[in-house]
Amino acid sequence: MKSEISRYFFQMVKINSESGEEQNFLQFLSELFKKELNAQTVFDNYGNLIIKIKAKNSDKKEPILFCCHGDTVNPGKEIEPELKDGIICSRGDTVLGADDKAGITEILVALKESSQHPPVEILITRQEEMGLSGSSCLDEKLISAKNGYVIDTEALDEIIVGGPTRIEITIKVIGKAAHAVEPQNGISAIEVAANGISLLKTGWIDPETTVNVGLIEGGHVLNAVPEKATIQIECRSQKHQKCLQQSNLIKKTFQTVARAKGAKVEIETNMGIKAYSISENEDVVKVAKKAIQSAGLKPQTKIICGGTDATNLNAKGIKTAVLGTGGKLPHSKDENIAIKDMEKAVEICKGILKEYS
Repeated sequence: MKSEISRYFFQMVKINSESGEEQNFLQFLSELFKKELNAQTVFDNYGNLIIKIKAKNSDKKEPILFCCHGDTVNPGKEIEPELKDGIICSRGDTVLGADDKAGITEILVALKESSQHPPVEILITRQEEMGLSGSSCLDEKLISAKNGYVIDTEALDEIIVGGPTRIEITIKVIGKAAHAVEPQNGISAIEVAANGISLLKTGWIDPETTVNVGLIEGGHVLNAVPEKATIQIECRSQKHQKCLQQSNLIKKTFQTVARAKGAKVEIETNMGIKAYSISENEDVVKVAKKAIQSAGLKPQTKIICGGTDATNLNAKGIKTAVLGTGGKLPHSKDENIAIKDMEKAVEICKGILKEYS
């Protein structure tokens, strides 16, 4: 198993697939799964890859879905993986790409090694790292499965059963320009923005909710009172109503500050994803727990504040839990994964396939 894992994984991470530039990699996967598993493959109109594999030594008719994303974050070009003391990392100044090519590798090897499995559908999404765009635009008519797993987090003993609502807030502050030597004639948009930010509670608002001021820009010259400033803020919560309340509080804070200073604000909000949770009594959770236990680990369920493709799949009516690949430090140049953890992830995937057979 070890040699197959490293061979497939090294092949995959060497193919450039930064978000928006992953189509060559998805085409490679299409041909690879056809060759190795006699799969049928199709691309939807957005470019997501759907792979279908017939049952093996099983009379089950309903397929099970596995999902991974095909894109990687920057810097993810010309990745050179190396194996040292059982750990795979990037030799160069890039991410490794275990997020999420480790998951794809583990599913492929699990299917090759399984003595029996039901019909399987594999969804490889595009542009997951750009706000779950691929799964959001998925043509769900191409998917028959009603239950599935996204293989895309880190810890092998965790089953993710819920995710957050995320709202993006763009605030444009409009003050009044004036020469810097006549500040009394102007209204500083940057000052209004700073006052508003200073009144916000950021970071963890409570155990389920976060607020982050991500971007701020304003002014155009040093010797003028700045007329305009823009702030971009996101809030997330595992509870949908909490996220809405926090978003409204942020809007009211800036409206109040602007009014007090004689400025104006234009505020736009966009809800990127909506909170979901699935019951621990769902088959996908119970089967995952059994497979993790069979692999010698103690399973635990968890709701997170991060977005995964499971958010959109559940919204489309596919009961989907999220499992780990074993990778560590994703989205960084220190990203790494141990071969033994990939082997354990393969074992968990095989356990799931056996249970559904």
